[in-house]
Amino acid sequence: MINSAIDWLLETTNLQGFYVLLLTVPLAIIQGFFGIFPFSTLIFLQISALGLVNGLITSWLVGIVASLVVYYACKYLFADWFERKMKAKADRYEKWQGYFMKYGVWSIIFLRTLPIMPNNVISFMASLSKISHRSYMVSSLVGVMSHIWLFGIVSSSILFPDTDIRVLIGTYLLFCAALSGIFAAQLLRERRRARGV
Repeated sequence: MINSAIDWLLETTNLQGFYVLLLTVPLAIIQGFFGIFPFSTLIFLQISALGLVNGLITSWLVGIVASLVVYYACKYLFADWFERKMKAKADRYEKWQGYFMKYGVWSIIFLRTLPIMPNNVISFMASLSKISHRSYMVSSLVGVMSHIWLFGIVSSSILFPDTDIRVLIGTYLLFCAALSGIFAAQLLRERRRARGV
């Protein structure tokens, strides 16, 4: 139903090329607050309208904008309301809140990369945590990029079946290996520091 509504909006507004952002940016912010449709719908839409590379880049930028708008709105405008709402669902997200406190940036990158938890819930939880603004920004930049990249690999084979996606897959694997290496090095450094080495 939502996908057909978005198709109807595109046909009705007759937006083409980069003008599709006039539709996708507000929809991404709405999705960021309410999660009524998957963000992947917007990625798919932007890739369809702008091609693979431009669609991925604009999806990344739109995803960052939406996550920051939701984070700051929840942190400053709706903080009390969201805190009460999240406390009502504390059992459901307590484990992940603990990971937020323990691993900070890395937990947000991980959660944004894999579809374990909706992006709007990640933004809500981050706004209630003690994660700094800078850390949230970095984790969103990297996490949204990873999410978009992964979805780009999957969707490009559907939208552009003749496209050779080996470079996209190879670079994504290198990106994930680099992130894993940085994470492992940071954990090792923290363990050594905790032991006083």
